[in-house]
Amino acid sequence: MSKKNIIVTGGYGFIGSCLIRELLKDENLFVCNIDKLTYSSNTESIDSSNENYSFVKGDISDTKLLERTFLDFQPDIIFNLAAETHVDRSIDGPKNFIQTNINGTFNLLESLRFLNKKKIFTKLIHISTDEVYGDLKKGKADENYQYKPSSPYSASKASADHLVKSYIRTFNLNAVISHCCNNYGPYQFPEKLIPKMITNIFQNKELPIYAKGQNSREWIHVEDHCEALFRLYLKGKNGESYNVGSNKNLKNIDL
Repeated sequence: MSKKNIIVTGGYGFIGSCLIRELLKDENLFVCNIDKLTYSSNTESIDSSNENYSFVKGDISDTKLLERTFLDFQPDIIFNLAAETHVDRSIDGPKNFIQTNINGTFNLLESLRFLNKKKIFTKLIHISTDEVYGDLKKGKADENYQYKPSSPYSASKASADHLVKSYIRTFNLNAVISHCCNNYGPYQFPEKLIPKMITNIFQNKELPIYAKGQNSREWIHVEDHCEALFRLYLKGKNGESYNVGSNKNLKNIDL
């Protein structure tokens, strides 16, 4: 069986690194990780000695780097996880979120269009977030739920989704979009809720709970999320969006 070439952008991030670890369990998959190594990257999260793994340091906003890497590697599939993801940081300084999440996605799509012109056809799995739906007062959002982003982060991800959908329709790109609930698991950056609480407990510090902790979130283990992403690679239909969740909701205070 010939090996499949897979590119993961943002592969040294929390979810990206988990996805790469899972992919490398299959000897028939060769994985190239493109990551610009920001504050939340963790190079110890992946065994770089694996013969089916390679790393390219770069920013998805660098069109020439993307086109060169895509042309050399000729990927069968691209998982796009390169993103700025922290809501509070997006409120403190939105600029990086616009640059990476919107402009970076645009450059990625243009590079895929470049590949198509070279008769190299690739499937894109664009990883978004359930936060594009905004705050739900009751019930759950399905894939046709109206977008109501409430932060620069979620607005930037919503913008990226619209770009992907437009390229599917206008340029006939093969792509699907996933919207996942809150992840937790190994190698998560400690600014996120669960690792922050655990770290503070170990350091005997206060546990910072926003308001009265009544905000409810749905949680999924990162390995379950990555299993869902692999299923989208195998069975996801072009142009479709897929919500990924566990159906396990907890109020922050209960968590």
